[in-house]
Amino acid sequence: RLTGLSVVATATRPESQKWCLGLGAHAVIDHLKPMKEQIERLKVPPVAMVASLTFTDQHYKAIADLMAPQGKFGLIDDPAEFNVSVFKGKAISVHWESMFTRSSFQTPDMIGQHHLLNDVADLLDKGVLRTTLDQAFGTINAANLKRAHALLESGKSRGKIVLEGW
Repeated sequence: RLTGLSVVATATRPESQKWCLGLGAHAVIDHLKPMKEQIERLKVPPVAMVASLTFTDQHYKAIADLMAPQGKFGLIDDPAEFNVSVFKGKAISVHWESMFTRSSFQTPDMIGQHHLLNDVADLLDKGVLRTTLDQAFGTINAANLKRAHALLESGKSRGKIVLEGW
């Protein structure tokens, strides 16, 4: 709603779909089913921008297929396989985001990270943005680490899982 964009999220389970809508997505499609057909049924404008946050290696070919020519594809994960040439025919630009690039490389615009984080904090404080925190498992200990890891391995986690304190 801050950007004026129509946001289409992907989720498989009904509870995850509901969660995405609660976070502000306008629609949700199932990434385990053909995505292009689902997008076409939504009757939304051609998909010009995609942010792939996880499992990019499993979905990037289908994403390239559904994107509009000259679109923008952004990702944050580290896909085991990623053949950028699937985006070439449509001249889709690929953008990797890494939160620590500015500080790791002491870029001239490093202060920009400070400004961005302050802006996000303000939007969270005002209730404009919601955190993606989904579960807090308590203190950091072996049992809670195993519990969190088991949830991640199950493929049924959503949002952030937090462990804090000793």
